[in-house]
Amino acid sequence: MPTSQTIAAFLNSALRIARFTDTSNNGLQVANTGNSVHVACGVDASLEFFKAARARGADMVVCHHGLSWGDSLKYITGLNHQRLKFLIDNDMALYACHLPLDAHPRLGNNAGMARALGLRELKPFGLYHGASIGVRGRLPRPLPLARFVKMVERAAGNEARLMAFGRPTVRSVAMVVGGGAVGLEEAAGAGVDVYLSGEPSLAAYTTASDLGMNAVFAGHYATETFGVKALAILIAKKFKVRTAFIPMGVRY
Repeated sequence: MPTSQTIAAFLNSALRIARFTDTSNNGLQVANTGNSVHVACGVDASLEFFKAARARGADMVVCHHGLSWGDSLKYITGLNHQRLKFLIDNDMALYACHLPLDAHPRLGNNAGMARALGLRELKPFGLYHGASIGVRGRLPRPLPLARFVKMVERAAGNEARLMAFGRPTVRSVAMVVGGGAVGLEEAAGAGVDVYLSGEPSLAAYTTASDLGMNAVFAGHYATETFGVKALAILIAKKFKVRTAFIPMGVRY
């Protein structure tokens, strides 16, 4: 059976984490002892997720949003203490991967959303800290904007928010899912029909309005489940251990 260090080393290579400049300290953030036989995957390293994973017998968790960001663990107090104490008391390892999991052309959040929408002719998009973390592509055929929004809602499993300031028909799409609202100007410069992300903001609204750009936001959490679901499948196949994606019912 593999250890958490073995699984982490494999994921570090598969996700090419060394290529990215990230505020997340990607990799194995908390170790455990012995082998890892049940890996639970989820979006956020929350106490709620840790408890749900432990209830299923997990001894390792893999998250998109981990616990260690910059010097965020400089002081082990408050929630930092509660979360770390739960992991250590239950001998659970934590692996986290942020931007590399957004950007991966096969395993990534954006790639997963693009596949769910049936986008073709995919190209890198969304330059952030020197790397493209999103994608752009084309639908097989033009669709009314309202129908495209319904497709996004089905793919994400969440209600979407539409900012309709552009063309009424959609063929070309650019996206940086999650908290990628900052990609609106790049999308407008690329001439696409709609920009897709997760978490809306007032700044995004005013930018979309000023640019005459359509924007669809389907939830930060909901648009970032694709990557960890893909990792659950990958880890199970590679290491022959039990894995599971644990949904938390978050609508933001």
